[in-house]
Amino acid sequence: MSDTAGMPAGPDRPDPDGALPEPPGTHAPGAGSSPTGEGIARRRRRWLRWTAVGAAGVVLVAGGAGWAIYKKLDGNITKDTDAAAELARYEKERPTALVHGAQNILLIGSDTRAGRGNKKYGRDRGTQRSDTTILLHLAADRKSATAVSIPRDVMVDLPSCRKPDGSRTRARFAQFNWAYQAGGTACTIRTIEKMTKIRVDHHMVVDFAGFKDMVDAVDGVQVCLRRPINDSDAHLKIAAGMQTLNGEQALGYVRARKSIGNGSDTDRMDRQQQFLAALVNKVQSNDVLLNPGKLYPVLDAATSSLTTDPALASLRGLYELVRGMRNIPTEQVQFLTVPRRSYAYDANRDELVQPAASGLFSRLRTDEPLQVSPEEPEPSTGNEQAESGRSGTSEPGGDDEYSESDGYDEYDYESDEKPDDPADTPSPAPTFRGNTAAGTTCE
Repeated sequence: MSDTAGMPAGPDRPDPDGALPEPPGTHAPGAGSSPTGEGIARRRRRWLRWTAVGAAGVVLVAGGAGWAIYKKLDGNITKDTDAAAELARYEKERPTALVHGAQNILLIGSDTRAGRGNKKYGRDRGTQRSDTTILLHLAADRKSATAVSIPRDVMVDLPSCRKPDGSRTRARFAQFNWAYQAGGTACTIRTIEKMTKIRVDHHMVVDFAGFKDMVDAVDGVQVCLRRPINDSDAHLKIAAGMQTLNGEQALGYVRARKSIGNGSDTDRMDRQQQFLAALVNKVQSNDVLLNPGKLYPVLDAATSSLTTDPALASLRGLYELVRGMRNIPTEQVQFLTVPRRSYAYDANRDELVQPAASGLFSRLRTDEPLQVSPEEPEPSTGNEQAESGRSGTSEPGGDDEYSESDGYDEYDYESDEKPDDPADTPSPAPTFRGNTAAGTTCE
């Protein structure tokens, strides 16, 4: 065994480090390279550097696009600072929230003719009224959501409100949607709080164009039509059965009064609730929420159409709100109308049914459960006669009188107290006429 430690490395000798010799010419110097291989290393470093720059560019472009989309959606939302300032002036008279975590959001559908695409629905007289008003209650545990429609013609006590020109209205007893015409969102919120004693935490206002865009963004909403519709005023001509309505058709469907149903505002609110239930069902479907191509138009339409209080006027604010709602089962998303009947002195106006209305407000105020049913709760009270009074077939104050329970389950509406004795059985949740977002069928 010979010792090679002192021998120079070469083609026939191992490398001092023990590596095998390389064949001649394997790394022959080329253009731009050095005999030591430094040019190869330089090219490799240059390639790695440009690869890193390219990857970083892709990330920046993607991140920049995401940021641009975020800023666009975030900037779409209109912040209602005027309403916030006006409500702050009356903070001392506003109700106190009773249940931590529960939230009440006022949703207002404005009939303004100002703005994009709204002029074709009528002349702009410089005024607007709340075509649709819904008080949405989110339970503290986020296991249920209850949307209560407030009839626009219900007679209520309106507070003195600040008008757009800076003057003030006088407090008076009048129909509810005058509040929005006289003093906008702030006056509407103060009227709702005075009537219900429920603290309104947030508000959203949407106009005709925004509503249509939302429906079109989800590729239409499916509803069940018991009868065909041919309404020239609403520009609707649709066959009976399950139909998918586009934005324009949906707007006509939820606003029509003369040719659909019995012509009453209550019948129209029922249709609005059923349509909103179908819309919620569609938006909650995986086809929308898990498809970026469909989700972006929905977000763009929703944010473009909204005017909200400052706390919600951002994607972050809306996300926090929606995040708490996304896991609510559709059967626990409930829609109903505040108990009402024809006003005794004018069949074309409404009045609240007591004590049922106060009981409903109490349940929402204290975050207590309630139930809805598409059928009129027992005992029957003759709501049909009350509705016929609205269409002129009976006189106000005639035979429309309600029984003591007024069609709602017996419940101690005047008491918010729970039994002191844990062994006591609490009163069952009262049932109101309404529907859920669990699905729409024609069966």
